[in-house]
Amino acid sequence: MNLFNKIVLKNFYKLILLFSILSCSEDEDISLNLNEYDLEVISYFKDIALGFEFGSASEVTRKWCSELKIFIGSNVSTELSKELNKIVNEIENLTTDNLSIQIVNDSSLSNYYIYFGSGEKYASIFPSQENYINSNWGLFSVWWTNNCIDRGHMYVDIFRANNTEQKHLLREEFTQSLGLAKDSNRYPFSIFQSSWTRTLAYTDLDKDLIRLLYHPKMKTGLDVISVDEKLREILLSEK
Repeated sequence: MNLFNKIVLKNFYKLILLFSILSCSEDEDISLNLNEYDLEVISYFKDIALGFEFGSASEVTRKWCSELKIFIGSNVSTELSKELNKIVNEIENLTTDNLSIQIVNDSSLSNYYIYFGSGEKYASIFPSQENYINSNWGLFSVWWTNNCIDRGHMYVDIFRANNTEQKHLLREEFTQSLGLAKDSNRYPFSIFQSSWTRTLAYTDLDKDLIRLLYHPKMKTGLDVISVDEKLREILLSEK
């Protein structure tokens, strides 16, 4: 190898080393800024917010991009009515992308239907749910256009579930209707816990999942790689 080639090769290795150092430094900066809790939020978000428990929908982010207008298509106790208002207020306080949730008295003005009653009656209104009601005291279904959720319905079985369980089911099914549609066994007190619980409040992780899905920078249609990048971007901007 002549002297010229040796010089070129030496400089090439220097450039590779410099690039590696810069890359490592950038990764280290990200690691330093994103703490363990941040990384757990990202991981849990990807578990919960991509796809659904049932069906074959693609595993991408989905959320309501327009007003969510609730119609209650059954008699509702004062206690459950208060609980629904409480849940709606909590969600609206966590969202910053102008999500609006209203409870309306005219079904023709609604795009989300809640039924409190028996599973059999719910299935008579929505026959597609017939195969699920025996083993589920609460259910939800949503539809979307271009990954923007635009209609849905849910039920809470007020005959098989006691008062505490009814409140839990209302919170769980409605929250999952927002686009946080999967369950996980990772956190026993999370509203998204896959095992049967009677949780009546969001954990800090739950709140962050709602907050981040309904953050102005969060987009619909993001897959697991794209949403990881977007979550890091949002969390780093908050430091």
